[in-house]
Amino acid sequence: MTSVPGDAISTDSRSLAASLLPLLNEACDQHLADVAWFKADWQRGGAATATASYLQPDGSTIPVILKLPVVQRELLWLRRLQTIDAQHPVIPRLYASGESLGGYDLAWVIIEKLPHGPLGLQWHSDHIARIADAAARFHAAARSFPVDQPPQVEAWDDLIGESLENLRINPVAEKSRWIKATKRLRSNLDTIVEAWDSRATDEWQHGDLHIANALSRDSMESGEVCLIDLAEVHAGNWLEDAIYLERQLWARPERMKPLKPVKAMAMARKRHGLPVGGDYPRYAMIRRALLAGTAPKFIKSEGHPRHLEACLGWLETALNELT
Repeated sequence: MTSVPGDAISTDSRSLAASLLPLLNEACDQHLADVAWFKADWQRGGAATATASYLQPDGSTIPVILKLPVVQRELLWLRRLQTIDAQHPVIPRLYASGESLGGYDLAWVIIEKLPHGPLGLQWHSDHIARIADAAARFHAAARSFPVDQPPQVEAWDDLIGESLENLRINPVAEKSRWIKATKRLRSNLDTIVEAWDSRATDEWQHGDLHIANALSRDSMESGEVCLIDLAEVHAGNWLEDAIYLERQLWARPERMKPLKPVKAMAMARKRHGLPVGGDYPRYAMIRRALLAGTAPKFIKSEGHPRHLEACLGWLETALNELT
């Protein structure tokens, strides 16, 4: 089997996908029609995506999303989770998939086109509760599969060092406060990381719990949420997903007034019979300190002044509680 060159995928994935469409349709027994390639503003990665119609065994057609190539991890979890709660899966229904195409080692999927969302397109006060519930449902479904890998290793020392360097060479609001707080984090880093590393890491995490990856079969305003983009699923602790969601809202604290993501996910996990751990508030604060402290490292992509201001506030708050 031949591998697709990485530069071919990243340079023009839609052209590559379009050239392979006849082979893909052949693999689907000519069930595909009305294929229209698109790239959404929130889409990341090199996969090509398209809307299409898919012919079902009863002769009816349904709207679908075609995606290729997909990483093996996403294909694995799309297939795995089809077996859990087939009536109301927490991820899109999978209609067809494969691991190769036209002699290339190239995975592809045809999944349900969810009619509402992403939720990030329009904010509603119940988004946090609904996404937190979806995360808990994902965690519960994924528990059916043993955790057979170690948690992700994050190079905190390197990340904090690069944050300090970026603070030194870039014009940043509140630079002296930032440098003071970041140096304080680095001086306590061994203890903080040791505490974080002591967390339970025996569950699968979605890994990219973003409001752009949350859609619904019911409506934008209500109903169960489904999660897409499973390329970052990994072993870890539920707080990783919770703080990942929360961090997106740090610069918009008014959106967290009705219900904060960590509390929302803890409540949802309890409803679904999942453990939360009695010391989860402290672990949440540790995660906030580490992520807030690395914000200057990513100043080119995440350097909006409002976001950096919020990260600095969380870093100082977390350090005051932890040290």
